[in-house]
Amino acid sequence: MQHDGPALDAWLRRNGASEVITALAGLLPQAATVLTNGAGEVIVWSTGAEHLFGWTAAEAVGRLAPDGVVCDQPGVARPFGSRVAIRRKDRTEVRVQHWSHCFQRATGGGGIHVFSLDPVTSMVEGAPVPAEGLRVGPHPPDAVNFHGILTRDPLMLRAIALVRNVAETDATVLVRGESGTGKELVAKALHAESRRCGGPFVAVNCAAFTASLLESELFGHVKGAFTGATSARRGIFAQADHGTLFLDEVAELDLELQSKLLRVLQERVFVPVGGTEPVSVDVRVIAATHRALREEVRQGRFREDLLYRLRVVPIFLPSLRERRLDVELLLMDLLRTFSERGPRRVMAVEPEAMRRLLDHDWPGNVRELRNVVEYAFAVGRGTVLTTDDLPPELREPTRGAPAQASDSNVQAALEASGGDLAAAAARLGVSRVTFWRMRKRLGR
Repeated sequence: MQHDGPALDAWLRRNGASEVITALAGLLPQAATVLTNGAGEVIVWSTGAEHLFGWTAAEAVGRLAPDGVVCDQPGVARPFGSRVAIRRKDRTEVRVQHWSHCFQRATGGGGIHVFSLDPVTSMVEGAPVPAEGLRVGPHPPDAVNFHGILTRDPLMLRAIALVRNVAETDATVLVRGESGTGKELVAKALHAESRRCGGPFVAVNCAAFTASLLESELFGHVKGAFTGATSARRGIFAQADHGTLFLDEVAELDLELQSKLLRVLQERVFVPVGGTEPVSVDVRVIAATHRALREEVRQGRFREDLLYRLRVVPIFLPSLRERRLDVELLLMDLLRTFSERGPRRVMAVEPEAMRRLLDHDWPGNVRELRNVVEYAFAVGRGTVLTTDDLPPELREPTRGAPAQASDSNVQAALEASGGDLAAAAARLGVSRVTFWRMRKRLGR
């Protein structure tokens, strides 16, 4: 940086160097600014430092900087931009990124230190929630966004690798996963990565129609096929020709429609409702369901031969409770998305709200998480998402909170469940993640 030294010195004398430093610190409201002299004593402790570390300016200025704040060892500066955990006044830890510049002893020594909450810190099983909550920052470097599927979790990354490989073929795919796990996103990714990407992608939810309406929806009908059929209509198989057809909730098809679907998969030919002439199509079929089709076959509700036709390549999507690495990642992405839409902008999440979100089991998966964020933006105000912004089911304190747990009842729950963490957590009335934290806290 270039400047006119004499002019700058004169300007600083007129305005007062302390006023300038205070103003500069105030321009970084989300960061902490600390200045120390050659003896290591604090001479500036910004409002941001008060919030981040817990000591007031009156407690810090004129004294040696609190242990671990400006360096790990006396006289040893941290590398520029270091990511470190610093113990606050209340003995909790806050994870920060630290930038500093130290002056030479010949000019008085000391240094300038700027801290911000570390945007890359992962708040996963066992990791502490920073005392100031979580700032809404950029995606961590290991995050992957694959056609709208945002993840850093090994289970989902394996599913994405399978999608990439299968997309190069025309194999029929069956996507399994709970409601809200992103089955249609996977189907769209398969289409986008395939040689059919220039053709149509057509999706239909098989549970949204009666059997008679769905047959017409799938295969179309000729004029006069039934009352009200005043003109011919192309079905979605014809609409998806040379492209991809996504059949969501395929387990909801009745047995008669299943047999007709089987013929299309085998022969690539169908007959419209009321018609006599077969129609040929070139369509890749991707099916999805949250049901176990083998069980549906055992119950007589699904054709076994259709199961094998659909299940050439099965892709299993993990639930969000199995993707704990992704809860924070998806939350931050949703907060950014809704903040951009306005009018509310959320810049941080308070610690207790973050704990509730991390401890929740997410039975509705990613869809439920999105709904929770939308609820928070609708009912809350301000730049910090608080517990009061969460839906009622997340505001209620978790039964058997970790702080009330003792070593004996944690061990007893483990022994009674034979070491099964999920069963032990259920015995104490807490989520698996909360139980994991209880064990870590007690050193089990």
